[in-house]
Amino acid sequence: MAAFAALGLALSLSACAGMGKKDASYSSQQSDGKILGIFGGSDKDAKAAAYNEQAGIGVNAYLWRASLDTISFMPLNSADPWGGVIISDWYANPQKPDERFKTTIYILDSRLRADALNVSVYKQVQQGGQWIDADVSQQTQLDIENAILTRARELRLSDVKN
Repeated sequence: MAAFAALGLALSLSACAGMGKKDASYSSQQSDGKILGIFGGSDKDAKAAAYNEQAGIGVNAYLWRASLDTISFMPLNSADPWGGVIISDWYANPQKPDERFKTTIYILDSRLRADALNVSVYKQVQQGGQWIDADVSQQTQLDIENAILTRARELRLSDVKN
């Protein structure tokens, strides 16, 4: 029921935004004759756009929520839902206090796609009372990206079932 209310709200807002404008994105057909969703794409794109609008953010809401969920154990330094940037503060595992990690997550698209996500992980180790930058395995970054994508798919599927 909430999904229908959100879709109704999105339809109302999109109808107001288009008053007096003529834009190709409001077209209901592609050149090959396929009917498009109300946001100029497929029905899946329309539902995703409605979800993003409901969440009030400028990037894919599933990727945003999944990113926050995945790094929830790390303190946040900043989070910009319109720019799609999440920056954690340094986190040290209590079992290894001589090393710490920091992440920066970029959400690059409003669609739920693997290439819409970029994760950077930074590592420092303590030597002689100073924090020194250290290399991070590329696999660590890929593992975090995969965890975020998996969580985003779970969120999307749970939304579809409701």
